[in-house]
Amino acid sequence: MELRSLGFRTDVALRIAEGAEVADRGDCLVIRTPGNPAFWWGNFLLLAAWPGEGDGWLARFAAEFPQAKHAAIGVDVTGPAGRAPAEFATLEPEYSTVLTCADIHAPRHVSTGARIRTLESDQDWRQSVELNQRCYGEEDPTDFQYRRAAARRRMVQAGRAAWFGAFDGDRLVAQLGVGDAGSGLARYQDVETEPAARRRGLAGTLVWHAGRFARERFGAHLLVIVADPAEGAIRVYRDCGFADVQTQVSFARAPTWQPGRP
Repeated sequence: MELRSLGFRTDVALRIAEGAEVADRGDCLVIRTPGNPAFWWGNFLLLAAWPGEGDGWLARFAAEFPQAKHAAIGVDVTGPAGRAPAEFATLEPEYSTVLTCADIHAPRHVSTGARIRTLESDQDWRQSVELNQRCYGEEDPTDFQYRRAAARRRMVQAGRAAWFGAFDGDRLVAQLGVGDAGSGLARYQDVETEPAARRRGLAGTLVWHAGRFARERFGAHLLVIVADPAEGAIRVYRDCGFADVQTQVSFARAPTWQPGRP
């Protein structure tokens, strides 16, 4: 499949860099992450076309992922292309905005109170998991979070990505990743700022630093980021030069018991 969706094209590229397996079934891709079966968007179907009535995609998903407690189906379109089939009524639709930037610039509010650097040490990566935990209001880190952090670190060590943090003293208070998605594309991952450190310009400053890094280190000529259009973070990205170009469409159902977030 030649992917049209920049969001899924870069998603799949980074999942492969993390160790995912991808099988082309002709009418869909099967993306599988054996090392983290609780990762929804590391274990999903990516449909080549808008789903129709009677296509049986939930049965296809169950056949490909018989042990999965979740369901996750993406569609390789650049925007909604019709009504979802009746069988998708059990899934939650998600319409995310895909933004791109060819010439990143500093945000209007550049943070000067935090130290910006890449994550390197064991302590840095432990703090990455703890920050993710605080951002989602969880009491204890999950196996899912540790596995995600380990996959990110392997990708960094292989030279396919970098993870940037904003440190207040020795404490990590904001982070994001940027990965080489190939063909001159770089993709941002998981922009997170702990609640107590928000509205200090940390996210925009990290986006700017990571974008410059991606252009210099990966030779990226187009930066890609995917955001919830209803969340305030999208304004931060636009402030750094990103513009809306596509809508990424996906459908998911959470397991009754959730070992980790998507």
